[in-house]
Amino acid sequence: MDSRRILLAVVLTLLVASEPGAQNRVRTETIIPPADVPVPAAPSPSSPAVPGLTPATPATPLQIGPPGITPPPAPPPIAAPKPLPPVRLPPITSAGKPYGRAGARPGQKISDVITDLKLLPAPVARMRARIIEAARTGDLDKLVTVMQTNETMPIFSFANERDPVAYWRTNYPESGGLEVLSILLEILDMGFVHVDAGTPQDMYVWPYFAYLPLKDLTAAQKVELFKVVTGSDYRAMQDFGAYIFYRVGIAPDGTWHFFVSGE
Repeated sequence: MDSRRILLAVVLTLLVASEPGAQNRVRTETIIPPADVPVPAAPSPSSPAVPGLTPATPATPLQIGPPGITPPPAPPPIAAPKPLPPVRLPPITSAGKPYGRAGARPGQKISDVITDLKLLPAPVARMRARIIEAARTGDLDKLVTVMQTNETMPIFSFANERDPVAYWRTNYPESGGLEVLSILLEILDMGFVHVDAGTPQDMYVWPYFAYLPLKDLTAAQKVELFKVVTGSDYRAMQDFGAYIFYRVGIAPDGTWHFFVSGE
């Protein structure tokens, strides 16, 4: 019985192998999906799917602060700085030197050195006090504010300068211009002279040695001079023939006419 089965199997095997293309046949089967399974939609060509990545959700606007609070308005634009008035020399009605020029004129009326502040006219005393108050703040702009109370700006330079703060900072860059305030305070603490009394050039001038011959200064007066100038400055002034450092001039009506250095 077993030998018959073996013989039948061999015969069948030989028959199958003898059929052409039997070894290349592949059994196929068509699979039809159930009707209730949804077919996935094709991806959009503009955003191809990347395997393993989840599509990003649209970004939402950034909310700053709690909901319902309106952001503060933008700050107002910064106004342009107010231009300073043009610098004009006070009118000169005589052939003498302009206000603030160094040295005394021939025949100029000059008082003795004055140290008593009570002898100042009230408007001059008030202007001097305002200048000192502004200088002590260390704020150059506050001094300029006092200067602008005049109808015309006091002379602060014999060159064509229009901005006092920029001029002082250029001349004293190490201190940002503050050194000039210290000089101003030192000068207004010294004695003064009254020049050209009763004339259109009537003026109270600090320091007093601005109108005194340097060769006539006493030893004590030279000590006071060296509070504001150096030895080399003093030699240069001797060559020139007069004090040429900073001086202040205020008219009897309280008008501040100059705070200037140079010839």
